[in-house]
Amino acid sequence: MLVAHREGELFHRASEGPDLVPLAPANEIDLAAAWKLSKIIRQWKPAIVHAHDPHAVSMAGLALSFGSPDRRPKMIASRRVDFHLQSHAFSQWKYRQVDAFIAASNAIRDILVHDGIPAGRIHVVHDGIDVDKIAHRPAADLHAEYWLPHGVPVIVNVGALVGHKGQKYLVDAMPMVLRDVPDAHLVIFGEGELRVPLEKQIKHLNLTKRVLLPGFREDVLSLMKSADLFVMSSLTEGLGSAVLDAMAMGHGVVGTRAGGIPEAVVPGETGLLVEPADPKALAAAIVTLLKDRELRAEYGAAGRARVADHFGVNRLVEGTLEVYQRVTSG
Repeated sequence: MLVAHREGELFHRASEGPDLVPLAPANEIDLAAAWKLSKIIRQWKPAIVHAHDPHAVSMAGLALSFGSPDRRPKMIASRRVDFHLQSHAFSQWKYRQVDAFIAASNAIRDILVHDGIPAGRIHVVHDGIDVDKIAHRPAADLHAEYWLPHGVPVIVNVGALVGHKGQKYLVDAMPMVLRDVPDAHLVIFGEGELRVPLEKQIKHLNLTKRVLLPGFREDVLSLMKSADLFVMSSLTEGLGSAVLDAMAMGHGVVGTRAGGIPEAVVPGETGLLVEPADPKALAAAIVTLLKDRELRAEYGAAGRARVADHFGVNRLVEGTLEVYQRVTSG
């Protein structure tokens, strides 16, 4: 069964039915919501409670503490970000309630170990995507959508407009890119707290006609398909599902050596990697691929094959089930 926030995207996308239950905690220590969840757990008697974000870990930990210890389900927590665990007392308590962690990358596993989680409780299951679904998704014309001149090279970045996604450094790289590829354009899809600072930065660098911030688009996968190059500029990144999407589309990728990105992008095989927060290196890598269509195609084909072999949704499902079986069998 699925317990999700009634106003959240997950709840809206899930089908209706008795196994879809709304739960809207007011905060991380909402005892009333935790008590409601504990009643649901007692009713359904699951073998496993799987929490998918830090607030869900809080709710599940509190809910399970209300029940009988001898009938307690196993608790699994997914971890998809490469941030350190908070060190305050409640955070330490809630993560002690977790029987097993599913880390989306080896980089996340290493951070969990650093933060005191025993390595034996951590299982790495890379995030997976539906490669066939992406392959059959119709492409949308970026040039027509945003009135770009026909045939100009388009760079795409997808991510929330927040500090750790590093779009600031990507915008800083664009004047250097334009010196070598004067007709290049950059489209950054996403929304977030840094929209206004990024708009000011773009204006200050006289890039208003070359760098676009269209916001969040539900059809972003279709729009990505007609790009020439995908760039991930993150300072930290659990794995980078947008990178996997781009590789599945056959795009060459420029990324940073942040978090789990190097587990997806193989330098010199499926793309190029640079150090985070380095606009000059980012620009050089972008120029290299924009000026070499054959190399982009070569990286794109290798990237598509790598995603299909290592990051397909079936691998995610099978890996998750294997963790379930290990945990329930003791």
